[in-house]
Amino acid sequence: MDARLTAEQDEMRRTLRALLRDRCGPRELRAALDTPAGHDPALWRALADRLGLPGLAVPEAYGGVGCTATELALACEETGRALAPSPLLATSVLVAPLVLALGTDAQRAGLLPRLASGALTAALAVPGTALATALALTGDNAGDWAGGGRAGGVQARRADGGWRLYGEVRQVLDGHSAGLLLVAAHTGGFARSRTRLFLVAGDAAGVTRGRQTALDATRPQGWLQLRDVPAELLGEADGGEDAGEVLGALGAAGDAAAAVLAAEAVGAADRALERTVEHVGQREQFGRPIGSFQAVKHRLADVYVQVQAARSAAYYAAWATVHGERAGGLALAQALEALRTAAGEAIQLHGGIGFTWEHEAHLYFKRAAGDELLLGPVHRLRAWVADGRGLFSRGAPPAASLGALPGGS
Repeated sequence: MDARLTAEQDEMRRTLRALLRDRCGPRELRAALDTPAGHDPALWRALADRLGLPGLAVPEAYGGVGCTATELALACEETGRALAPSPLLATSVLVAPLVLALGTDAQRAGLLPRLASGALTAALAVPGTALATALALTGDNAGDWAGGGRAGGVQARRADGGWRLYGEVRQVLDGHSAGLLLVAAHTGGFARSRTRLFLVAGDAAGVTRGRQTALDATRPQGWLQLRDVPAELLGEADGGEDAGEVLGALGAAGDAAAAVLAAEAVGAADRALERTVEHVGQREQFGRPIGSFQAVKHRLADVYVQVQAARSAAYYAAWATVHGERAGGLALAQALEALRTAAGEAIQLHGGIGFTWEHEAHLYFKRAAGDELLLGPVHRLRAWVADGRGLFSRGAPPAASLGALPGGS
């Protein structure tokens, strides 16, 4: 792979960084977190209208820019630096690829242009803490994570020639504000249950929802209650698709999302490190900046090496996604670990002020912890890849087959 950025990619990054510096500074960020939606609609419109960010990886035939996951990852690296709260992750990284992969021609034509323009936001609703499992990042997603029988979740049944959903979902990214809900539900009862995805309007009859308190306020989450809600099956109405098609699409979307989120975590870690370096160059003890002490230099050097290694892994994972390989899970594990380390050192080296609401250091620390709760933890991301590769079993698969395994590259 060629790790050099093209002129277009470099220009996109510089333009996006300048926009976020002007529109998503510390004061604007805190104001956005206090809104009902948890993000600034004006900033979202600017990202959509000026940069086409929501449609960056959507094909041009559906009104998108027609780029790849690589460009989306580079863009999210910049939004991660600013901790910019927006519907980008839920709408463009999670929902849009699933609509593109599974939707009918009519569904793609009706939804993707609005998602790409930013006019419609979307959320992927899976029960409880099962997002990482549903996306096949920490285990096999063929289990009962979507509910059914004894597991609760959301149930779907046929009624009057359509589908009706009943159940409850929590910890849904942007679930309280999204105009479109993509709900994972079980069909067929307990004995013959299978997971399928359904399209639900955010304001549909029977939908009750609200924002819930989250550790990381820059990742707004909502809860949903579905009571006999009319829904549209994503895909062919006759249900003729293979039973594993939905799970396969979720797994593919999960790997791409992991690569994008790895780049986002790298951006956050890089900015946390920058802020810390600035601070230790100004804070003095014993008549000299603490950044001149050898022990502080060593700590920051270790963080720098970890962030750069995570950036390399994230860039490779984004490149691998485009070339049919899977490396997102490992890249995400390394990036989350780098973010946790960088944020932890930021807290320590800023002293007591790092924990206060007045300083942004604690926001990066909460982003690190919140992302691990949503998509990890790190040891489970790595364990799933190791199990898939047979690293701790006698019958390890040959190297040529690793690309087909979870996290293979």
